Amino acid sequence: MPTTNVAEERMTKFKNKGKEPTKLRERRIAVCVELRKNHRNESIMKKRNISTPDEVELNSDNLEVISATIEDIISNVNGKTKEEQTRGCQAARKLLSRERDPPLKAIIDAGLLTRFVEFLGRDDDSTLQFEAAWALTNIASGNSWHTQQVVEHGAVPAFISLLGSPLLHISEQAVWALGNIAGDGPAYRDALIDCSVIPALLSRLTPDAPTPALRSIGNIVSGSDSQTQVAIDAGVLAALPPLLQHHKPSVQKEAAWAVSNIAAGPCRQIQQLITCGLLPPLIGLLKNGDFKTQREAVWAITNYTSGGTVDQVVQLVQGGGLEAILNLLQVKDCKTILVILDAINNIFLAAAKLGETEKLCLLVEELGGLDRIELLQNHENDTVFRAAQALIEKYFSEDGDDECLKTEATESDFVFKPPEVQKQFDF
Repeated sequence: MPTTNVAEERMTKFKNKGKEPTKLRERRIAVCVELRKNHRNESIMKKRNISTPDEVELNSDNLEVISATIEDIISNVNGKTKEEQTRGCQAARKLLSRERDPPLKAIIDAGLLTRFVEFLGRDDDSTLQFEAAWALTNIASGNSWHTQQVVEHGAVPAFISLLGSPLLHISEQAVWALGNIAGDGPAYRDALIDCSVIPALLSRLTPDAPTPALRSIGNIVSGSDSQTQVAIDAGVLAALPPLLQHHKPSVQKEAAWAVSNIAAGPCRQIQQLITCGLLPPLIGLLKNGDFKTQREAVWAITNYTSGGTVDQVVQLVQGGGLEAILNLLQVKDCKTILVILDAINNIFLAAAKLGETEKLCLLVEELGGLDRIELLQNHENDTVFRAAQALIEKYFSEDGDDECLKTEATESDFVFKPPEVQKQFDF
């Protein structure tokens, strides 16, 4: 699925008003799994498509060469010596790492998965162990049927065992494989949780280690509320703040994506985000992250404002979250703008429950947000134009402005207040 279509689908399904939190998460799961699986496949190709000078380039038209190669692979994988087995696994891995039409089904139909899983336990031969793990990882990156075959051949317990390998490249490969499996659907996330995968992954979730473990955790918390709660109870929230502040933007982005999935849950899980100190670094990414990271952080904020209580929304605004998203209204990406406008509307809904809509109007104007929203009424994208116009008409019409002018900006009971305007507003 093209990236633009995925983004459009993600946006059209993000209509959270008046919906049950569990249903919101179910929609979020469906979209995120598809989006993340696309990203995951791209990342695996970049990380694992290592070519060697003597490697023959194969394509979908050269079926005879593929067939002959698979016959050789079968013979070697089922051979009696370590050398034959390693040669067969390496050849399989190279075929499965091809960008175009990797022969996943042919390898599965050849009955090689049982042997690959068996080789995962070969602690006496780390090269064979690694090549088998790599081949299985690539198979698990395919469609749901491919992933199912890996699971049903018993790879999950073997990969979990490999998380404790003293060899970093092997334990990292196990994390990649488990992340692929977790990203395939709720049933596999439950299976991994039942196998106690989360504590094992969290032990690898450190700022200094390679972080495919972070992607695996993100796939798990994109699941149901109960699956997410298992990850929270295991301590995932304590590991995320330093990752949100990691020096690598790619790690920040993955951490923000994980937070956005947790923020799509019920208010009790949102409160756990707050309690564990996730808001300040998340807002920091909105202000200073690269655009891909900011985009994930915007989704986190919008999910937060959709499912959070009024008090939780107040804390977000007081921490500078409103100002940060208002500043991002200047980005060029239409989908991000629409998500931000949705978050702003959610904040207004919270203000209405406190009877402070007019005061929020003043705050938005003080932060420069009104000017930015008004400019969006001239946006070339019709959806952006209409969304901005709806906000203006609902909260900043001429009648609304008159009401705002009647409100004293210095009232001390205005509860939504970011620190920089605290002396003026109590909002």
